[in-house]
Amino acid sequence: MANNSNIEWTESTWNPVTGCTKVSAGCQNCYAEKLANRLYAMGVKNYINKFELTIHKEALNIPMKWRKPRMIFVNSMSDLFHEDIPLEFLKRIFNVMNECSQHTFQILTKRSENMLKLSSKLKLTDNIWLGVTVENNASLYRISDLLKTNSKIKFVSFEPLLTSLPDLDTNGLDWAIVGGESGYNARPMKEEWVIDIKNRCLNSNTAFFFKQWGGANKKKNGRLLQGRTWNAMPEYALSI
Repeated sequence: MANNSNIEWTESTWNPVTGCTKVSAGCQNCYAEKLANRLYAMGVKNYINKFELTIHKEALNIPMKWRKPRMIFVNSMSDLFHEDIPLEFLKRIFNVMNECSQHTFQILTKRSENMLKLSSKLKLTDNIWLGVTVENNASLYRISDLLKTNSKIKFVSFEPLLTSLPDLDTNGLDWAIVGGESGYNARPMKEEWVIDIKNRCLNSNTAFFFKQWGGANKKKNGRLLQGRTWNAMPEYALSI
């Protein structure tokens, strides 16, 4: 339930919960759902329920076994603020993150309302970064919810970026990740949308990370934007 990751902006993934349900347009071609079904077909026991939400108590203490500091994407195969995750189990997950101060934990959610509601009941140590996924202009409200939390580092993943974001305000954000959808049915992302986000980030001193163009052949399409790679991270990450 944990492994080294090929995701460009993290080092490892940790999944004390797997499975999810779709809540918005960004979920349409969910990579995690496809992977879960593939792992089920391979007979991987943790995916016996395919992509139904499943709690894995046996995975709780995995980060405690890692002594060397690392960036850890929490619940890459689910949404940590899914409404069906019991609060008591969520608190146990946060307790592990609180105790593992050597690691940085990155949490992304599309359920920003639930994140905001529960954040006051959870201990947000500085090594826990809260983030939201924003795929279109209609989901920008998630950033407003994020900014109301007490997370030390607040970040946004604009992936898959499906539209332009004329109403985007990056002030108050520490980090922005942008990426296009990948896979056979990938929806296109326009360069001008990405450049607009990049420029807004530069103006607000928000670290900008361009992950990928995506598409049916994401490796071929690469991750160069205007002739270069953009790998900025929050300044806090450079000091840990």
